[in-house]
Amino acid sequence: MSDPILAISPLGPTWQTLDPFLFSVHHHDLYPEGNEQLGPLPGTAGRRMGQDFGGKDGWSMYHGQTVPGFPHHPHRGFETITVVEQGYADHTDSLGATGRFGKGDVQWMTAGKGVLHAEMFPLINEKEGNTLELFQIWLNLPRKNKMVSPNYKMLWSEDIPVVKLPDAAGKVTTVKIIAGDLGDTPSLAPPPHSWAADANNHLAVWIINMEPGGSWTLPATAAGINRALYMYNGDRLQAADQSVANYHAIQVDSGAEIPLVAGKEPVSMLLLQARPINEPVVQHGPFVMNTQEEIALAFAEYRKTQFGGWPWPSEEHVHDRDRGRFARYPDGTTEERS
Repeated sequence: MSDPILAISPLGPTWQTLDPFLFSVHHHDLYPEGNEQLGPLPGTAGRRMGQDFGGKDGWSMYHGQTVPGFPHHPHRGFETITVVEQGYADHTDSLGATGRFGKGDVQWMTAGKGVLHAEMFPLINEKEGNTLELFQIWLNLPRKNKMVSPNYKMLWSEDIPVVKLPDAAGKVTTVKIIAGDLGDTPSLAPPPHSWAADANNHLAVWIINMEPGGSWTLPATAAGINRALYMYNGDRLQAADQSVANYHAIQVDSGAEIPLVAGKEPVSMLLLQARPINEPVVQHGPFVMNTQEEIALAFAEYRKTQFGGWPWPSEEHVHDRDRGRFARYPDGTTEERS
């Protein structure tokens, strides 16, 4: 019998992923108390402002000047799946859409033919720390959908299915299903132009949490699917016959069941799987197309139109401290959450 573990590799700051995923990042910042502007109360002295990725004191400002995060920047030709497990993200874009999400919410944004957006991390708590943990996954679009109209969809934490799977000893593995079905439990519907919208592509995004010493078998899926587990928490994981240390990627055979056993600490993993798109990928910064000529056109159109311009008062716009979770979409409809 062939080994179902195809490769194990260490994770860097940017996680290398398999087609149709472009990459994933995992931000885990232990932010301090927030000031009146929702930035860090201790200030930002000694940081490389605008390019602060060093993790000084356990947190980074990234490209933010006042508030941590990513001030306005363009995208074209792919999707972003942003999973905020702890803390909050404030979204604004060139379509006039906006929102605040966190506490397990997921924003699924189709950049399509072009959007300018900002993702800021407001430090809402004034008298205690503001821990942020999020994943941002870049998912490619096939050639036929690269120039669709941009939009975004919210998957609110209250609505996202979570499956609890006890083993024979009563230790529980939980699987948060962001995309893709698990057994009889379906995921919420993805955006209509996503590679995930066709069930034959078997696209799945799951967050898996295992109790110490717990066991669970990852079920097989269809053959020919790119499938990987990204372990980002825990001391040790036994995957089939191989021992895996924390912060490693495990590429597995999609047609095989994979027995998993957690070590002495809780284990957390991100699963990404899908049928590959198998088209040329040409990426330059925030644009992902099929040819260099299309990249050049994307830059030319962005310089000319700014993808609709920027209707917000700041490049790193954030909402008031007491604003709850909400989403306002490009068509003006609004969803409110507590």
